[in-house]
Amino acid sequence: MSTQEQTLFTHVRLVTPERIRYNLSVLVRGNRIAGVYPDEGVPAADARVIDGRGRYLAPGFIDIHCHGGGGHDFMDATAEAFAGAAETHARYGTTTLLPTTLAGDDEDLRKTFEAFRRVKGIRHNGANMPGMHLEGPYFSVEYKGAQDEKYLRCPEPADYRRIAAWAQGTILRWSAAPELPGAGEFAAFLREEGIVPSIAHTSATYDDVLEAYENGYRLITHLYSGMSTITRVRGFRVPGVVESAYLIDGMRAELIADGCHLPPALLQLAYKSKGAGNLVLVTDAMRGAGMPEGESILGSVSHGQQVFIENGVAYMPDRTCFAGSVCTADRLVRTMVQQAGVPLCEAVRMLTATPASVMGWGRKGAIASGMDADLVLFDDAIHVSLTMVEGRVVYQKEETKEI
Repeated sequence: MSTQEQTLFTHVRLVTPERIRYNLSVLVRGNRIAGVYPDEGVPAADARVIDGRGRYLAPGFIDIHCHGGGGHDFMDATAEAFAGAAETHARYGTTTLLPTTLAGDDEDLRKTFEAFRRVKGIRHNGANMPGMHLEGPYFSVEYKGAQDEKYLRCPEPADYRRIAAWAQGTILRWSAAPELPGAGEFAAFLREEGIVPSIAHTSATYDDVLEAYENGYRLITHLYSGMSTITRVRGFRVPGVVESAYLIDGMRAELIADGCHLPPALLQLAYKSKGAGNLVLVTDAMRGAGMPEGESILGSVSHGQQVFIENGVAYMPDRTCFAGSVCTADRLVRTMVQQAGVPLCEAVRMLTATPASVMGWGRKGAIASGMDADLVLFDDAIHVSLTMVEGRVVYQKEETKEI
């Protein structure tokens, strides 16, 4: 086997969901992990060698909610935008991401699907994009957040079947408000299509969420953002989506751990209450991720909304609410570790094994023989040195060049 087909990582601290393992080497053959060995027990292999120099080697980060980055939004509807955003996030450790749409113009959405299919045939140095996540258009106006109200509507079979036909099987996840008229039939459609349903931008009560859970909803999109909490009806307190996330044991939830959307106390509460196996870290990044602060656009260039990036987050023009994050995956881990006090292996789990489980990706999210060779190498400050996607190094700092 040629040296180009095998890569050996030596002297790494291996991050598993349960612990940190020391003084190990990982052999990659083709697009799979061939084995994990003690440094002194590596089998002879004709491989390029990358000396980890004691850095952490973790499964590649999996971001199942991302709108763009590097000055690109997926709803720009060009293959260049998809590739550019994927390459930006790969530099920060993301190896798999789901390009995510906003509620928007139907023509923009159709063109976005077309662009996604085109980029599948283009070789690029970015994260793998196995399919798409639709965020909308079936949302509550009351909790629309940065979603454009003029595009919001209730789910109707003719509408979502038309959208699914445009997508041609590329939709892997769909976020919606479960209390809307027609939501039950929509949930059944998602089950039939094998699409992961998620609860988002919603005024649902606990009873609505429980019914949605019974109908197949097992995930809540960006916990605390764009959703109901306790309200009072004729004096009686009614729990909302936030409380439902904690009450329903099998319900998982996303966290935008950028240090802005949620304070450390709420990150700690979510972690202590749900645990790393039920929490998914997501960037929810828009085009400003990896870019300088200043004016930007949320959504497509042609139909998007003006937003402003300040202090590490995107704001709507009136500054009354956030317009999505400019976060990258490494920042998610740093926030959970440094601000919320979560152990590194648990923080990484929320960005690897847990999202892989949510999406049913059995070969991703762990470092073990036979798993996809999606790997990220980073230092104690969680700054990324190298990113490997399915056995191919797509990003590498100079100090980690092979020896």
